Amino acid sequence: MIDCGFRQPRTSVPVSEFLIVGGGVIGMMTALQLADAGRRVTLLERGECGREASWAGGGIVSPLYPWRYSAPISTLSRYSEGAYPELSLRLLEETGIDPEYRQRGLLYLRVDDEERALDWARQEGKPLQRVGPETIYAKEPNAAPGVESALWMPTLGSIRNPRLCRALRARLQAMPNVALREHVDVEELVASAGRIQGVRTSAGHETAECVVVCGGAWASQLLASVDVALPVRPVRGQMILFKAPPGLVERVVLKDGRYVIPRGDGRVVAGSTLEEVGFDKRTTEAAKGSLYDSALSIVPGLADCPVEHHWAGLRPGSPDGVPRIGAVPGVEGLWVNAGHYRNGLVLAPASTRLLADQLLQRTPVVDPAPYRLDT
Repeated sequence: MIDCGFRQPRTSVPVSEFLIVGGGVIGMMTALQLADAGRRVTLLERGECGREASWAGGGIVSPLYPWRYSAPISTLSRYSEGAYPELSLRLLEETGIDPEYRQRGLLYLRVDDEERALDWARQEGKPLQRVGPETIYAKEPNAAPGVESALWMPTLGSIRNPRLCRALRARLQAMPNVALREHVDVEELVASAGRIQGVRTSAGHETAECVVVCGGAWASQLLASVDVALPVRPVRGQMILFKAPPGLVERVVLKDGRYVIPRGDGRVVAGSTLEEVGFDKRTTEAAKGSLYDSALSIVPGLADCPVEHHWAGLRPGSPDGVPRIGAVPGVEGLWVNAGHYRNGLVLAPASTRLLADQLLQRTPVVDPAPYRLDT
C-alpha cells in the first residue's frame, strides 16, 4: 500500500487506513472503491451523507454543454458516463434502492454554437445530430410549440441523485471494513513536521494513515487549517420540483442553460441558478419565479402542475471547473478530491477511481497530471 506517512504505535488499537472527510457522492464513492479493495475506511460527515450538493443537483450524467468544457473534464466525463449503468445496477442489487438511471437522451433547444457542438461530437465519436420539428415533437410531444431545430443526443443518461446517495450510504453501512460516522463536524486538519496526523472533530481526535478531503464547497476551509490554499468556493444553485403526471416530460430538455429532468414517477426537476453568495443556502422568490418561467418556456404544460419543492445547494466552484485530485503538496499523507463545480455527480465515478488508483498504487485510469493541486 502507498506510504501515507502516518505510523501508529504497535500497542495502539488499529485505526483505519483511510479517513475520508465529507460524505457527499465524492466521499462515498471514494470510500466504496477503497473498501472494495479490502481497505479499512472511516468516513466522517458533519450532517447526513449525501444531503448537500450531491442531493441538491439535477442528476444529468453529462456536463450541460459538453463541447464547451476543457479536455480534463471531458476525459473524466467520458469514463463516468460508461460507469453509471453498471453502478446503478450494482447498488440496486446490493441495497434494494433503485438510483433510477435512465438513458433516454437529451434535446438541446436554441443552441448558439451548433457547429462547434457537432464538430466536438464528430471528434469524440458521440451521436449528436441536428433534428427538425418532426423528431423534436416525436421525442418530446409536450415541448413548447414552434421549435424548428434542435440538437439531439440519444445516449445521454440521468440518475435520481437523492436515491443514488441513499443507495451508496446503505451499501457503505453494510460493509464491515467501513465506519460511517455522521453528525461529526471536522473542525481542522492536524499536521506535524510535514505529515498529516489526523483531524480534530466535534467528537474528539481521529487518526488514520491517510486523510482524504472530499469536503465539496467546504474543502478550502479545511485545507486552510494546514496552510494549504485550494481555489474552491461555494456557488449557490436553486432548483424547483414539479409534481407532474407520468409522461408529461419524457427526457431531459435543455434550453438557454436551464433544464427540465423527468423522474420515474413523473415528477420534473427544473434548474438551476448560479449565484455567488458565499455559504448562504437560503432560497429566494426571485429565483423560484425565474426557474418556473424557464421550465414553462420548455414545457408549457408544467403550468398545470404544482411546485412541490424549492431548494438550494452549494456547488464547489473552481476557477476552471477542473477538480483537484491527488496528494496535497507539503503535507505527506493528505489527499484531496474537490472542486468539481457543476459536475460533481457527472465526474464522480472517474475522479474517485483516479484517486483510489493513486492511493492503492495502481495504474491510474486516466493521466493524473491535469488534476494535481499544484497545477
